[in-house]
Amino acid sequence: MRDSPREVVRAACAEYGEDVVIDWCIAFLTGEISGEAAYGAELPKLIAITGSDNPGGWKAPVDPVNYYWIRVWAARVFLYVWRDDLVGVLLQAAGDPAWRVQEHVAKITAQRELGQLVDSLLPMLEHDLPRVRAAAVRAVGAAGEFEHADAIRPLADDPDHTVRAAVERALSKLEDRLDRPVH
Repeated sequence: MRDSPREVVRAACAEYGEDVVIDWCIAFLTGEISGEAAYGAELPKLIAITGSDNPGGWKAPVDPVNYYWIRVWAARVFLYVWRDDLVGVLLQAAGDPAWRVQEHVAKITAQRELGQLVDSLLPMLEHDLPRVRAAAVRAVGAAGEFEHADAIRPLADDPDHTVRAAVERALSKLEDRLDRPVH
């Protein structure tokens, strides 16, 4: 049975050290380590953070269209380990062209209540994919301020039920967290 992402990250940190793993993920997420290098000389780092001898399960050479997965896997690591200097990296990653990276930034923002990232997530509220919109809404609820309620309120009429439900919970969470009505 394959280890969970949390277990994979813990094992990588135990073997290489938390700061080293975080630095690798920053390099992957920012493109400092290219896709070619990630599947070349830097492959051991990618294997360490994914827990797979063949991350992605692709045949060599890996199609560059799949390189965005490297950034997804790197971002996912920050759900399990953290360092305060990651906020700037995540601000940049919020604008990543890959929706899965954007979704992870929103998840991390919600999990860690990173209010300084909320404004960078607001464009995700208009994303084509409901799961990205819902993740952004949840992040606003977890980390936003009073003025952010106006940004998510229109999604209460979203065509997707998960987004509508996320808005209801996020507005309630904002009220509880801020100890004031947001309606």
